[in-house]
This record gives sequence, structure tokens and C-alpha cells, in this order.
Amino acid sequence: MEDNEDKKEIYFKRVYDNIKNIGYHTTAIMEEENFTPFAYSTGIFENFKIPELFISGLGPNLSGQLIKNYAEKFKFRKVPLNQKLNDLSEMFPVYLIKVNNEDLTEYALSSIKFYEKRNYEYLQLIFPDLNGNFPNETNYDYDQKIIGKFDA
Repeated sequence: MEDNEDKKEIYFKRVYDNIKNIGYHTTAIMEEENFTPFAYSTGIFENFKIPELFISGLGPNLSGQLIKNYAEKFKFRKVPLNQKLNDLSEMFPVYLIKVNNEDLTEYALSSIKFYEKRNYEYLQLIFPDLNGNFPNETNYDYDQKIIGKFDA
């Protein structure tokens, strides 16, 4: 029977393989009762020289697609912060905001392990609710945990 150490080793081998082969790994934590799902990248900062991406409140497939679009669109370029971006997803506009690594300590465990003492940065992707309202707008209604400072 596998113990937790074996499972961790297998998991981190997959993380490192993905980072080596495609440039990054996406970790997605599923929704549970009283728990908002989230996803984040590991390896984008090292391989594409742009911040890692954290997304709260979306399922793993959509989060994975957004992280992929982000990496492809902005790698080795300047990432626009606090601006409405209409071309990262066909479904809705998004904002990218700065997040302090310390604020993601309980989320981005794979990145913390991967980067160890090396420098890395994170952005959070902010998306609208089903009616197109963003968190800073009246009537916003969605379970999205805002970690960074959103003041677009």
C-alpha cells in the first residue's frame, strides 16, 4: 500500500516532469463544501519570465485553459496589470492583479517546494460573475476569494 510519502513523491515527479516538458504545471484543488476551488501554475516564472498565475473560484478545466492562454500570450513579455483584458478567454474579460507570495502560503504549496529559496512572483486572475459584474461592482455575486488588491 502506498503511503503519503510515496504519493507525494509521485505527485512531485509529475510536477517536475510537466515543468521540464511543457514549461509549467497546473495544480487544481477541487470544490468541496464550504471551500472555494482554486488553481495555480508552477514553473511559468522560471521558464517564461512572467509571474505565476493563481485563480480562485473556477473549476480545473477552465482554470487550466486560462493558465495555458496566459502562458502562451504573455511569455517573455510584459504582463498588463489592473487592466480589463478581453482576449485571454472567449467567455469573459479578466483582470490580472499582483499578489504577495506570503498571502498564498496555504495555497501554492507546489510552487513553494519547487522554488524553495529562489525568487518568484504571482498574479491573481480576477473574473466577473455570471452577470458580468466584477468584485468591485455593485451586485457582484460569486464565490471568488480575492487574495491580491483589486482596485481596477
